[in-house]
Amino acid sequence: MRSYSVSLLGILMLLFLARCEEKPKKGSRVASLPYYNDSRFTPRWLEAGSEILKEFHRIPEFDLVNQDGETITQQTFNDKIYVADFIFTTCPGICPRMTANMALLQEAYINDTDVLLLSHSVTPEIDSVPVLKSFAQSKGIQSGKWHLATGDRTQIYDLGRNYYFAEEDLGAVKTANDFLHTENFVLVDKNRHIRGIYNGLNKTSVRQLMADIETLKREN
Repeated sequence: MRSYSVSLLGILMLLFLARCEEKPKKGSRVASLPYYNDSRFTPRWLEAGSEILKEFHRIPEFDLVNQDGETITQQTFNDKIYVADFIFTTCPGICPRMTANMALLQEAYINDTDVLLLSHSVTPEIDSVPVLKSFAQSKGIQSGKWHLATGDRTQIYDLGRNYYFAEEDLGAVKTANDFLHTENFVLVDKNRHIRGIYNGLNKTSVRQLMADIETLKREN
């Protein structure tokens, strides 16, 4: 009887170890993602195709230039899921870590045509096309997958503050002269709706972003 108990225990332990070695399933902890329409990031759980979504907050049209000197607009991201952030090439603080984590997204989705990346320069007067091109080459940024955007400063700051809600200084009044600096990554779906915000410095948060991208891909 004793040897039978030992054998049974061994089988149970092998089953437990096998389960521990299983790869986690891709996808978010929820079946669908919420929608967001203001800087408080209060989740709105809406059905796809809902009438409310016809008038719901979207990222507006824009006209910027990428590291290859190409004009990029919403047409560039038409029918794409994309992740946006706001950086500058001479940043000595949070931007290098954000760029390293965005590079993880590039690696994960390098062959996935449904997913793009968009980094806006918050110092476009410094980050010219040649500067962005040199930066892209130094960081292994792939043209066509990850766009580094420069252009009109007012437009970039308006997008960041009033449409991506990228800053967390809720209630603080900002002018066009106030510097835009944030560690957030913003997830945008194929219909230009915001579906998530993530700490771009935190690898756990970036892993959750990847899981949420998988959820969005199933939705679309």
